[in-house]
Amino acid sequence: MPYLKITTNVPVTDPQSLMLLSEFSKLMAQQTGKPERYVMIELMENKAMLFAGTNGPLAYLECKSIGLTETQAKSISAAISKALKENLQINGDRIYIEFSNCPGEFWGWNGSTFG
Repeated sequence: MPYLKITTNVPVTDPQSLMLLSEFSKLMAQQTGKPERYVMIELMENKAMLFAGTNGPLAYLECKSIGLTETQAKSISAAISKALKENLQINGDRIYIEFSNCPGEFWGWNGSTFG
């Protein structure tokens, strides 16, 4: 159920991409308390993007999950910002994260929903 889409203007190599996907998958499972088998991560890199009028390293993320709380959103924001700084040298003030709490009955999986 947790879904994290990472869009950045930073180029990422294939080996680095696999490492990042794995790291963020574990991060989302840990932060949301959901089994990693339900976590989906998408990475879109090397995109043409501007933030504050400049094209320095930046990222926009969409974080969606069933039952996402305000406390979790703050914790996830801190963890994501730290991971992006360490791995892609993106400063926290160049990251936007959109959080969405989706009701289980509106999240489909395996031919049904979680509601």
